[in-house]
Amino acid sequence: MIKFTVILLYLLAIFLISIVFKKYNEDSKEIVRKIIHIGIGPLLPIAQFLKINQNSALIFTGIVSLIVFINYKYKLFPTIEDVERKSYGTLFYCLSLFILIYLFWDKDPYALITGFFIMTFGDGLAGLIGKGLNSKSWIFFKQKKSLFGTMTMFSTSLIVVCSIGYAQQNSLNLNYLTLAFFATLLEQFSVLGIDNFIVPISSALFFNFFISS
Repeated sequence: MIKFTVILLYLLAIFLISIVFKKYNEDSKEIVRKIIHIGIGPLLPIAQFLKINQNSALIFTGIVSLIVFINYKYKLFPTIEDVERKSYGTLFYCLSLFILIYLFWDKDPYALITGFFIMTFGDGLAGLIGKGLNSKSWIFFKQKKSLFGTMTMFSTSLIVVCSIGYAQQNSLNLNYLTLAFFATLLEQFSVLGIDNFIVPISSALFFNFFISS
């Protein structure tokens, strides 16, 4: 019970921060959403540290996913879905987390955290930097992408992979660079928010197959 209390308190803190930020920055809807997107990232290592078992993690994630789906339909918590485009990104976010926990919670927690961190920190920071700084941009599948955003995605992904890979193997190898490039390439496919699904799942599978193995 104490373990889940810690998790719930952490989630509550993230949502409170986003609500306060939105109150004083009403024109920054995307930034508010990214605060939640990035802030949830540390939940996985926290849950692993607390030794929460896989079934409990799946049930908890399933409940959260159901709440997110209901919110998508009825906008009970508009902070989560405040974007100016049609997107299923939040739903894909929860679905990818559920699948990652199912596949790697006990089998390969390093791959699990790598995939999730690349999505939360890499994709999240790429969105913030890409929108916040002017740089060369292009349209891919009707989605605007920027040079600075893409560079942020690559560099953040590389930092994540190198850090976690080194923690696991105490060494560096070329596959870290390959995975960062692969994740950055997949992030370009962001139509309807599908990148929140394909980036973490593919990155975790790549890490498990080419690095852990």
